Amino acid sequence: MANSSESTTPSVKNKTGIVYLVGAGPGAVDLITVRGAKLLAQANIVLHDALVTPEMLALCPQAIKVSVGKRSGQRSAAQEHINQQLVKAAQEHAIVIRLKGGDPMLFGRADEEMTALEQAGIHFEIVPGITTAMAAAASVQLPLTKRGVARSVALFTSSTAPGETAETRIPDCDTLIQYMGGKEATLTAQRMLTKGFSASLPIVIVQSCSRQDEQHLHLTLAELAHGLPECDGPVLVMMGEAMRSRQIKLAE
Repeated sequence: MANSSESTTPSVKNKTGIVYLVGAGPGAVDLITVRGAKLLAQANIVLHDALVTPEMLALCPQAIKVSVGKRSGQRSAAQEHINQQLVKAAQEHAIVIRLKGGDPMLFGRADEEMTALEQAGIHFEIVPGITTAMAAAASVQLPLTKRGVARSVALFTSSTAPGETAETRIPDCDTLIQYMGGKEATLTAQRMLTKGFSASLPIVIVQSCSRQDEQHLHLTLAELAHGLPECDGPVLVMMGEAMRSRQIKLAE
């Protein structure tokens, strides 16, 4: 069972190590939390997502590093394998880090990994990270909420579990943030238009947030419905009136 203890060493009563589910943040190495960085420096083994940068992994030179990035089309089997790897690592090492992009508790399949650890009787703790939506808003300097314009925000994804319907519900919020947008964002835009959303609704696309190759694209819902350019890095799609370019008022 997880708790809020700050201890970084497992109890002497435990026969297994401790697992930390650590949020790496959006990508830039200096956006990981201080606690996350300290734990990486102590880790015996780090199981990391495919999008974790080499600069981030340089924070744990002493640790065994295992890439557990999931392959498209094999997500279910891959996650089960990751769960097994986590349990095995905790049985062999004192300090295990499961390093996830963004925050572990948002679209990170933390529930499945926590369940596997609980069933194996392994102690774990969660170390939060900066989720990409907040980092992207800071990067483009457009708040997700704005007085008189947007007072609610929804974070959603079109990625589905096996057997789940592919038609993701459009959240009823002022600002919509679609994670893992990519080609799914175009389908979302088309559905939004059929549901009566304004064709001129402002959209901001952020690719590879906080990384050296970060890119921004400003367009409308109607333009998004016609497709996105090919994207190499992770894509976040921000939609809503709060994404309209700010009008700067200069003092007279």
